[in-house]
Amino acid sequence: MDPSGFVVLSEQVPQIVQEIRYHSTFNFIGERIDGYEQPCALLTKEAARALKSAANELNVRGYRLKVFDAYRPACSVRQFVLWGIEDQDIRMKPFFYPDLEKQELFAKGYIAKRSSHSRGSAVDLTLIDMLSGKEVDMGSPFDLFGEKSHPDSRSVTDEQHENRMILQKTMLRSGFLPLDCEWWHFCLEDEPFPDTYFEFPVSPEYLRR
Repeated sequence: MDPSGFVVLSEQVPQIVQEIRYHSTFNFIGERIDGYEQPCALLTKEAARALKSAANELNVRGYRLKVFDAYRPACSVRQFVLWGIEDQDIRMKPFFYPDLEKQELFAKGYIAKRSSHSRGSAVDLTLIDMLSGKEVDMGSPFDLFGEKSHPDSRSVTDEQHENRMILQKTMLRSGFLPLDCEWWHFCLEDEPFPDTYFEFPVSPEYLRR
């Protein structure tokens, strides 16, 4: 529960846009997720520092980063697992997993019983074009579970694939590793808490106690 190694991302990288999906009801479950007390991104100090480097590089190229999720409490992941095992609700299936059954989300690696997000150095994000102010077209939206969201999917256009590679290569240069089934997910390679899954809530106030 010790949050002393974490920071509020907006205080470290103020140019980053945030849309914390699991604080809203627009996610694959369809309700606010346990542990998300505030719509803000928290990260370990090391991950925030590396993300600032990526954001600065992208700003020079005309992009801003937009974060959908960062630190995720372990209780949130347990809610995902229970939803997958026990809950029969599939109301969000058309939006987030139209071509898969709920059980496949675990078998194919889209949802895990333990998440790197709970270690505090993983982040889900995309690019915003600074001229238009709109999200860059990545070929599939955040949290669309399926092969089309794999970073190397060839079911997207060349332009969409190139947009994914702009994000991925920048994140790699800043010390993050990608995930092979989600173009938006990156985890700091040299993460400070590789074996710790934190439980404290997503709230700036909790970090200041």
